[in-house]
Amino acid sequence: MEELRLVKETLQPTEIIYVGDAMTGQDAVKSAQLFEEKVGLDSIILTKLDGDARGGAALSIVSVTGKPVKFIGVGEKFDKLEVFHPDRMASRILGMGDVLGLIEKAEEEADLKEAEEFARKLRRDEFTLEDFKKQIVQIRKMGSFSHILSMLPAGGPFKNMNKLDFDDRKIINFEAIINSMTPRERNNPKIIDGSRRSRIARGSGRPVSEVNQLLKQFSEMKKMMKKSQFKKLLSSFPLSH
Repeated sequence: MEELRLVKETLQPTEIIYVGDAMTGQDAVKSAQLFEEKVGLDSIILTKLDGDARGGAALSIVSVTGKPVKFIGVGEKFDKLEVFHPDRMASRILGMGDVLGLIEKAEEEADLKEAEEFARKLRRDEFTLEDFKKQIVQIRKMGSFSHILSMLPAGGPFKNMNKLDFDDRKIINFEAIINSMTPRERNNPKIIDGSRRSRIARGSGRPVSEVNQLLKQFSEMKKMMKKSQFKKLLSSFPLSH
């Protein structure tokens, strides 16, 4: 701390930013408080908010330092640094999600025509494993699955989304498994019996257990999409003609 204080006196920086790890919780709070007392801070960047952290550390750090959070990190690359919005963070902490932020991400990355076709299929209950694969590719452009899920409300039609257990490391494997299926199997997963599962597993280089897991999660998604709450939500988004 003494060395940092001397560096500050020598360089006379225009701004001192504390970078805190949201996953460390109270440890990040104590660290920020110590830096503020010994060196002095002007603003804060909170990282790793694409993980399980909801952002409670942001409130605590601001409380003990009196300094504003300017940016949040939601990924490993430089383009995953986002402007901090206090109201959205409050919604996340309360389990209300950040739907506005999710829409902004979708507008930046998604193909509009493909998104509209996807919405039409959902309304007609025609969602297939081929469509699921396309959505995996689209969502991966927006960031990690855990971060996307954290932006959805914890209640309503999304209250069971956490049970789907989307592991970011398995998403690429899921894509490989779907690629190993025939067009008929992708359009009608019900025909995938034991022998087909073994063939798909060999073709994708993944164990049969992962094939079973993919089919189970896809089935859970289909059930969720049939619920009246989800259909009502979907109907609120108009489609162009």
